[in-house]
Amino acid sequence: MHMNWQSEMSMLAGMVDSRLAELLPGTQELPHELVEAMRYSCLAPGKRIRPVLAIASCVACGGTKEAAIDAACAVEMVHAFSLIHDDLPAIDNDNLRRGRPTCHVAFGEAVAILAGDALFALAFEVLTEMDCTAEVRIKCVELLSKCSGIRGLVSGEAIDIISEGKPVSAPTLELIHVRKTGALIAAACEMGAVLGGGDSGAQAKLRSYGEKIGLAFQIADDVLNVEGDAEKTGKSVGSDAERGKATYVGLYGLEASKAKAKSLAQDAIGLLINFSENELLSELALFSVDRIV
Repeated sequence: MHMNWQSEMSMLAGMVDSRLAELLPGTQELPHELVEAMRYSCLAPGKRIRPVLAIASCVACGGTKEAAIDAACAVEMVHAFSLIHDDLPAIDNDNLRRGRPTCHVAFGEAVAILAGDALFALAFEVLTEMDCTAEVRIKCVELLSKCSGIRGLVSGEAIDIISEGKPVSAPTLELIHVRKTGALIAAACEMGAVLGGGDSGAQAKLRSYGEKIGLAFQIADDVLNVEGDAEKTGKSVGSDAERGKATYVGLYGLEASKAKAKSLAQDAIGLLINFSENELLSELALFSVDRIV
């Protein structure tokens, strides 16, 4: 009997948290302030969606949860890096993240910048030390590096910043979301498929699945920034409109945005038909949009 998907998700998130605590520098390491900031941000309370997707994708391809745990943690480190830098005064200037002060509010801007840098570097160190073949390690490094830089989340963030306060076309808006949010989620899924021994077809399907739910997640975030509850989301509400950010809600309206997110989630589920262990992935696709129902 398959366990309740929410319980499974919670169990996998707990696995990730435990392994992250081991992989991050210990509190006795110097400089203490930098280490504390890294641990504060990377171990902050969260659902660990991206690492859970990596593990679930690995299992869907016949692999074990343990085979993907370090790659999953590397994905979460890159995600934490991006959040630290996104929240900085020079970019989004947010004071609240995951229900508590953002890294720069807690530790100062200089330490926050360096904590993000250190987490980004550590993610790739972790990948190079995974217990798998050199070919698989190289493929995972390739996927995580490509989704992080000029063709991924950094690029998406840059276009987002440049577009603030300006009219934005539908293709530009989708490019922002696909790169800023979708790229890392898609890479997490594809890395899981690689670690699980999935063939090229399985890898491509899970990457496409990740692209679709990544876009759905970002559209849902756009909606929640308009009508969400800061206490429930753990993030500031109304900040997108204040900064003139390009959002699906701004371009299409609330109802059309919700419909688009739900359609993407269903399209993602349709890609899982040939995977035997696909229940958690299906539920995670639904979860991406359940937040805005």
